[in-house]
Amino acid sequence: MLLAAGGGRRLGGRPKALLEHRGRPLVEHALRVLRNGGCGPVHVVLGAAAETVQARADLSGCMVTVNPQWPDGMGSSLRAGLGALAGTGADAALVLLVDQPGIGAQAVARVRSAYRSRLSLVAASYDGERGHPVLFGADRWADVAAGAVGDQGARTYLRTHRDAITLVECSDVAEAYDIDTAEDLTHLE
Repeated sequence: MLLAAGGGRRLGGRPKALLEHRGRPLVEHALRVLRNGGCGPVHVVLGAAAETVQARADLSGCMVTVNPQWPDGMGSSLRAGLGALAGTGADAALVLLVDQPGIGAQAVARVRSAYRSRLSLVAASYDGERGHPVLFGADRWADVAAGAVGDQGARTYLRTHRDAITLVECSDVAEAYDIDTAEDLTHLE
């Protein structure tokens, strides 16, 4: 699942999904990372400028969920995405953020390969620090969604359940920077 609803408030209101990376919208790069990392079907949660994102980006083969509450923060997008997955028969959701182009398919594949059951809770780590992507077994979705508020997403849930998290070191194959400010745009190609 790709969370791509952010409005880029610190980027002057430029929706992150539409930032250009390697000649295409950043959302396309992130979707390719998920697919190349072995994920499917791929779900994307849009919010800011959702219609424009759908018009400009190739989202073919994806399930698209539009989160009308996207200004409330990442928590609302995580809830919307997990809600869209409910009833699909999926055993887990691997969550990637659109604004982390330094995380590639190898990191996704590593986190995905640590799945063991519908109770799995897996996160990439960078020099021992928990980061993204994160995998939630389906039996955890209701509790994750219940605690997903504001811009915190699943942070509180992960902190509360830290002893259950399988950390998968990814610092040798990925960089976990975010594209949040104008200075961060230097990471885009």
